Amino acid sequence: MAMTYTGDVAAGDPADVRELPHLTITKLAVDEKMSNNCYLLRCRETGEQVLVDAADDSDSLLRLCESQLTAVVTTHQHWDHHRALAAVVEATGAAVLAGAPDADAITEQTGVEVGTRLQHGDVVPVGRCSLRVIALAGHTPGSVALRYDDPEGHPHLFTGDSLFPGGVGNTFGDAQAFATLIDEVETKVFGTLPDETWFYPGHGKDGQLGNERPHLAEWRERGW
Repeated sequence: MAMTYTGDVAAGDPADVRELPHLTITKLAVDEKMSNNCYLLRCRETGEQVLVDAADDSDSLLRLCESQLTAVVTTHQHWDHHRALAAVVEATGAAVLAGAPDADAITEQTGVEVGTRLQHGDVVPVGRCSLRVIALAGHTPGSVALRYDDPEGHPHLFTGDSLFPGGVGNTFGDAQAFATLIDEVETKVFGTLPDETWFYPGHGKDGQLGNERPHLAEWRERGW
């Protein structure tokens, strides 16, 4: 595995690439204002590719995937995570996947039909690799994270806007939504995955669960 990957990217910068034994992860930041992260996942054996969040800048995303894409997974319904979805799907014919409770909103906002409505525990294939869906309600009703279990290393988790270094995602002052999200993250992420798990959020830098785990009670107490 290449050791030069940092995950520290900004809009306008080149993508950062992480080579795992069976899966290549390419992280690209788009839109200087929103600084969304897009993740292109490629099976190293078959070459099949899945994009996590066609957030913006379809031209850059299409160059990145060379217009060869099996599927696009949208982690949640917020507008900044699917602005390039229509253009990318039109150019590639990729399948469209999203969490079931967010699917209608994504279609309404983008005009793109969600072909697969993901449920907790579903599997998304990336060639001979696979991603396990973790439903994490709270930031939005249908937010999903995607777990890749590297057979020769630690897990990798694509969290959308549900988990960042330093806390869970924004719940916009809704106390019930925050309680739901912190419970979901604590149970389904920290309760099932080891400290070595590397996670890739929808904005900003990556993190490791072991660095965040000691702060769960603090996050719950502060309420955001």
